Amino acid sequence: MNVLVRGGLVATPEYVYQADVLVENGVIKEVGRGLNAPPGFEVIEAGGMLVLPGVVDEHVHMREPGLTYKDDFEHGTKAAAAGGVTTVVEMPNTLPPVDSAERVAEKARLLQGRAYVDFALYGVLHDGSVGRIREMLDAGVVGFKVFLGPTTGNIPPPRLGSLVEVMESSEKYGFTVAFHAETHELVEYFTARYRAQGSKPSLHDLARPPLAEAHAIRTIGSIQEHAGGRSLIVHVSSKQALEAVEEFKRRGVSMYAETCPHYLVLSADDYEKYGPLIKVNPPIRGRDHAEALLRGVNSGLIDTIGSDHAPHAPEEKSGDIWSAASGMPGVQTLLPLVLDLALRGFIDVRRIPLLMARNPAKLFKLWPWKGEIAPGSSGDLVVVDPRDEYVVREEDLYYKHKLSPYIGWRLKGRVKYTILKGVVVARDGVVEGKPVGSWVKPVR
Repeated sequence: MNVLVRGGLVATPEYVYQADVLVENGVIKEVGRGLNAPPGFEVIEAGGMLVLPGVVDEHVHMREPGLTYKDDFEHGTKAAAAGGVTTVVEMPNTLPPVDSAERVAEKARLLQGRAYVDFALYGVLHDGSVGRIREMLDAGVVGFKVFLGPTTGNIPPPRLGSLVEVMESSEKYGFTVAFHAETHELVEYFTARYRAQGSKPSLHDLARPPLAEAHAIRTIGSIQEHAGGRSLIVHVSSKQALEAVEEFKRRGVSMYAETCPHYLVLSADDYEKYGPLIKVNPPIRGRDHAEALLRGVNSGLIDTIGSDHAPHAPEEKSGDIWSAASGMPGVQTLLPLVLDLALRGFIDVRRIPLLMARNPAKLFKLWPWKGEIAPGSSGDLVVVDPRDEYVVREEDLYYKHKLSPYIGWRLKGRVKYTILKGVVVARDGVVEGKPVGSWVKPVR
């Protein structure tokens, strides 16, 4: 719990500057030059390396409880630690779904003592759980998830009246609602239309077009203009979705946008190579969409980058594009892929601590305990060597099923140390020690 990271280049959203970071009893005590470590402190010499705040991945599906044949919390949080993620915000569409105070408590008990990084919990909102918002907040959730399109767990989209109540409650209590923004009826229509044309993997893109995404966002935004509240549109995948978000931002609506690495580094051209392996919802689209998303990352239109870590068993990712499950693991490669983009000049490196630490921590009321390199914040740090290059290897991934399209990719910037509350939990991508992660609740 006591460590001195010495001589590194501390990266914040505002500056990159040389400094030491002293963590004592799990908390950042001091940031400055020429700091000395008291006896018994571990000293990490970070000369020439970047020192980032621990990544807050606000979008993971660790599949527990009920779906552990896909993956589980132990494997998933080990993968997070290996990749520089120190806090995960766990999605609620498990079996059973987290839609009551009792289920919040049950899930927290299940995960305690098995987490290699800290974790927070979402509740899920559907027509049957809207009346339980207050009790789930009291039980410790940091926010809520609403699924407007078909997804794992088959959680139905709320009626429009329920969405009004959701956003009124968001306005009243100050929480963020994360939306899977695809209009269910449009997805069903286009899926039936293109399924009749065969099973070419690229048809998945046509079956869930940008229209379905932008339509859902405009529905959400229109309700917010009436009711208030704060929304996060997760896994934004298209130019049209970005345009819809921008419209509501300009009109003063508290709407935020998340994208994911796979939308930035893959394109529809990759369906031929990877097939159902890269089937995700919303789909990976053409290169012009990826370029628009990169511009959004740099301009500030996109507010967070999350992994949408969504593992499946091998048999679920085989077969034709229509029967294959949507989603792929991503928490271990979240930071490495974005680092690679930054070190190749596509993203300003200062966007990383903003979009992957401070902003997600603020949106889910974990800031300033999480997401910041500052005295009084949790001692969560990632030390990266930007001079190092490496190849992603299957044997280095901690997922239960190592179904990643990035195996064999050469990336710039190696995660050398992942530090959670002053404890080194991973060195050179190798997780060490016992699980020291804990359940974190909103900072009041």
